[in-house]
Amino acid sequence: MTIDAIRELDRRAVLATVDVANRAGPADLSRPTPCAGWTLGDLLAHMTAQHHGFAASARGEGADLGAWKVRPPGTVKSYAEAADAVIAAFAGEGVAERDFALPEFGPGVAVPAEQAMGFHFIDYVVHGWDVARALDLPYELDAELLEAARPIALAVPDGDFRLEPGAAFAPALGATGDPGSLDEILLALGRSPAWPRVEGA
Repeated sequence: MTIDAIRELDRRAVLATVDVANRAGPADLSRPTPCAGWTLGDLLAHMTAQHHGFAASARGEGADLGAWKVRPPGTVKSYAEAADAVIAAFAGEGVAERDFALPEFGPGVAVPAEQAMGFHFIDYVVHGWDVARALDLPYELDAELLEAARPIALAVPDGDFRLEPGAAFAPALGATGDPGSLDEILLALGRSPAWPRVEGA
């Protein structure tokens, strides 16, 4: 996949998250989400921080841990502003040739722009669904986005390390879902499409 292709796919995935987040009101920020222990406000604060961190990396400033700092409470307005910022940063001059510092993966970790944007893209494919489920709204992505997301999701290593605090994804669930579906991607990354599951059901 070319850098231009993943950048455009990421832009579309991010805008889809903004569309669904914009349907949340202030009272919705206390709703639970599929991210264990996080309210919708917590999730939006995390998503906002990740946008700022990736935007900093696109500018060559991502090694600064302060760029990745979560600043709760998360709001719909701050999230939309951060989404605009990361889209603009990814489109910046010289970004395609830059390695992105990703200090959350470890000190000194940096990866090529295309790979970093792929990480960002798959994260927001999943987080868009997280927000939609918290709001009890349907969430659909077009076939092109799902086709691009599938190999990235299936390539994410699985194992007990996904149980560690701060892990991006929970361990993959047993069922695989229909190939090419959003459910398949969610299951591979530890999300149950049936969330929230009613106890005893």
